[in-house]
Amino acid sequence: MKIYAFDFDGTLTTRDTLLAFIRYARGDRRFVLGMLRYAPLLVLMKLGLYANWKVKQKVFNHFFGGMTMTDFDALCQRFAVDNRQLLRPKGVETMRKALADGARVIVVSASIDNWVRPFFGEEVEVMGTQVEVSDGRLTGRFLTRNCYGAEKVRRISERYPHRSEYELTAFGDSRGDKELLEYADEGHYKPFR
Repeated sequence: MKIYAFDFDGTLTTRDTLLAFIRYARGDRRFVLGMLRYAPLLVLMKLGLYANWKVKQKVFNHFFGGMTMTDFDALCQRFAVDNRQLLRPKGVETMRKALADGARVIVVSASIDNWVRPFFGEEVEVMGTQVEVSDGRLTGRFLTRNCYGAEKVRRISERYPHRSEYELTAFGDSRGDKELLEYADEGHYKPFR
């Protein structure tokens, strides 16, 4: 069996979709004010002094905590429909060829899977960061670990535990994909630019 694993942000897209999603959902003014509020934590994160997932969760909670899951999913659907231009054509074509050849195709991403999944058909499996829901509303917290770095390999290994039974080809573009690219039989760094 052949598996093709693609990172999403920066690999299949031209930019980070968390920021694009927030701006789309909340508008420029609220986006800028929210980012200014978390600027000190973002700087600490870039310096390696504050965990990536903690900043991401705080920002996510600020913008979406308390929203109904129904409204959030509808927003994610609209975002994907209205932002197809974010996808890199060469990446999409590589996915199509892999599917046509009978390979399994996975998008493994630190992004929230709710807005990643609508970009692709049912034949593409999405492994992303999942959000916690209570009484039909987003709590603002993540249900799973941020799907970044070694977590990408853990997710694939959990879903496909018998490593000797498949050939893995991976595509990534950042530090968050290093472990995935090393784990793969064939790794491609920034292949669609």
